[in-house]
Amino acid sequence: MTTHQATLNNEKLSPWPWQVEENRTQFSTDAMAQILKDLSLGCYLVNHPEKGLGISQDATLVSGESASANNAHPVSAFAPALGTQSLGDSEFCRVHGVKYAYYAGAMANGISSEELVIALGQAGILCSFGAAGLIPSRVEQAINRIQAALPNGPYAFNLIHSPSEPALERGSVELFLKHKVRTVEASAFLGLTPQIVQYRAAGLSRDAKGEIQISNKVIAKVSRTEVARKFMEPAPVKILQALVNEGRITAEQMELAQHVPMADDITAEADSGGHTDNRPLVTLLPTILALKEEIQAQYKFKIPLRVGSGGGIGTPDAALAAFNMGAAFIVTGSINQACIEAGASEHTRKLLATTEMADVTMAPAADMFEMGVKLQVVKRGTLFPMRANKLYEIYTRYDSIEAIPADERHKLETQVFRSTLDDIWAGTVAHFNERDPKQIVRAEGNPKRKMALIFRWYLGLSSRWSNTGEAGREMDYQIWAGPALGAFNAWAKDSYLDNYQDRRAADLAKHLMHGAAYLARVNLLTAQGIKLPRELARWKPIEMMV
Repeated sequence: MTTHQATLNNEKLSPWPWQVEENRTQFSTDAMAQILKDLSLGCYLVNHPEKGLGISQDATLVSGESASANNAHPVSAFAPALGTQSLGDSEFCRVHGVKYAYYAGAMANGISSEELVIALGQAGILCSFGAAGLIPSRVEQAINRIQAALPNGPYAFNLIHSPSEPALERGSVELFLKHKVRTVEASAFLGLTPQIVQYRAAGLSRDAKGEIQISNKVIAKVSRTEVARKFMEPAPVKILQALVNEGRITAEQMELAQHVPMADDITAEADSGGHTDNRPLVTLLPTILALKEEIQAQYKFKIPLRVGSGGGIGTPDAALAAFNMGAAFIVTGSINQACIEAGASEHTRKLLATTEMADVTMAPAADMFEMGVKLQVVKRGTLFPMRANKLYEIYTRYDSIEAIPADERHKLETQVFRSTLDDIWAGTVAHFNERDPKQIVRAEGNPKRKMALIFRWYLGLSSRWSNTGEAGREMDYQIWAGPALGAFNAWAKDSYLDNYQDRRAADLAKHLMHGAAYLARVNLLTAQGIKLPRELARWKPIEMMV
């Protein structure tokens, strides 16, 4: 077969009935990049016998003799106009009033700061304020500031499960109801508590047509199917009845709560910073999605739940992978902590910008210390993980502070606490008298409990030192982060985002979403046999998008 015949046959075998005029085709890499990035228009690729791969945004339908025109070439591959709106579930965007199927998850102690929530909210992106670990007056201050800046949203507030401090959890819910905070991100829950059920049920009513209206939206972060199930199903009657008896919800709200799921959205939380079970995304998300389908078939909710994905998402590639697996939305965390709007100190943000994937490890959690629950933190440039694990080891080995050997106690007082344990206990008493006085009452006759509270002093303050930039305590900074941050840093290397002072949360969000849509286009063209130049195969952060 001659080359000419082969070309003709290839033309006939072209999968698309279009051709592109040569004078409307771009062959340079830079020009191709611009067209590929313009996701608002479709693109047509041709294989020119001399110039090689070319691209155009215009094509004509092949008809009759026009197919053999000398200045036109058959289309070898086509990608439609599919922008960021093609990613995820449009219902997520509608319900939350946002531009993208994306939100920035909470980071405790105000790391997800007012500035972060407001900056993202003004860009039409949802962000959850890191209310966990903060006293009610501080949370109320944040509510007032965020509501003043974003009267119409979007914003959310984190409600973390506090098994050792139920008063904090209840206080937060009372604040959210008082100030009409309409979206709550529930995290670290091991099961449903009266607090989260009250928040959900208190926002239920019927409209003029008798349809159930859900005013209080819940996004639940879960990493276990048994917890996911509880948030996917209606609230338990037993908890609802107790809330009615206490006058915290009405009988009508109890009845309505039995017809709607506990959450509107479920975030399947994979290998994230902070509280995590280190689950791989590729196993967790499909499992939670399958569970959702099972529960929807059982309850036939009028508005089905949405399942999104968080943990491990720090690049456009990871974002697209989550969407391709069926995520209704994606959630980022670690990458936002290094942004200028985050409530982390300059020292911490600078350190985070150099963190690699292997620079993270697990350490005991302050809020669930006695249960042995761990969270993911940065190990590079800090001794916190080693010291925190040592505290847990001592806690499990001895029954009281007094039982700790003198040399071991001396090391703790000089190296970790930098004070006597008696003085630390005095400070702990003052701390909990402000937060939850019952904690002290429970510890007075329980030496093991007293030891736990003293050790939690260090675990709790270490994250605050990181946020405030406490001088002289750098080696004790507790910095929550997952491997997503290392992946982001590798992706951002040699770009303007390499500089932590140039990282803005809305910019990062747009890069991830536009980058994911771009990669979806690249993958579609690749599946049609097109091999793009190496520099066009991935999305790179060349310029700021805000």
